[in-house]
Amino acid sequence: MQLAGKTALITGAARRIGRAIATRLHAAGANVVLHYLHAEAEAHDLAAQFNAVRANSARNIRADLLETDRLPELVAFAVSEFGGLDILVNNASSFYPTPMGEIQPKEFSELMGTNLKAPLFLSQAAAVELKKRRGTIINIVDIHAERPLKNYLVYSIAKSALAGLTRALALELGPEIRVNGVSPGVIAWPDDGSFDEAVRERVIRHTLLKRQGDPEDIARAVLFLAGEAGYITGQILAVDGGRSVNI
Repeated sequence: MQLAGKTALITGAARRIGRAIATRLHAAGANVVLHYLHAEAEAHDLAAQFNAVRANSARNIRADLLETDRLPELVAFAVSEFGGLDILVNNASSFYPTPMGEIQPKEFSELMGTNLKAPLFLSQAAAVELKKRRGTIINIVDIHAERPLKNYLVYSIAKSALAGLTRALALELGPEIRVNGVSPGVIAWPDDGSFDEAVRERVIRHTLLKRQGDPEDIARAVLFLAGEAGYITGQILAVDGGRSVNI
């Protein structure tokens, strides 16, 4: 229970990697605020599971992260429910292809908004509370921040900017707040069928461990950065089975 008495706010917490992160932090003793946008049923189900294990330890909040003016409400909600904020995990993300020559302004705004703008302004909103408790921010980046993914131009540059934001926030918010990132590799395929079986096999062949990872791999890395990495800030940990070495 290394996070007992601490409070974590996780964006995009109802599904996939966000759900695994929330589950891992809660199991380590943290109270959790589960942000969601569309996945209402999953978010309420997850909170119910957590509260059955430890009463009054989880709360849900719905918000569109593109509505920047409302982001301080997430922080205020965490403080009102649990008395403070120790951990902010910027996990929520949009991901879809934007090939050169076909990019639309709306797509640019959405991908940059969820992957860069929202983490920036949510971190800014949380900074005062996090400083009070010498807290931490953990951004879920992507190995394609360093090595762009073909046909995903806007997503790649948005994640590259998020990597830069992670380092810049560490500079701006230290020494009271540590800021780090986790860059997933082959963890969870998109639900839209954009990566067929042949593509998946080819990607996995380029992964040094020759296998797909699991959301739990990311969750364990987040827990490490949140609870055991007191002298680490401004760093981005690739959790990718070695794929970024061999792209």
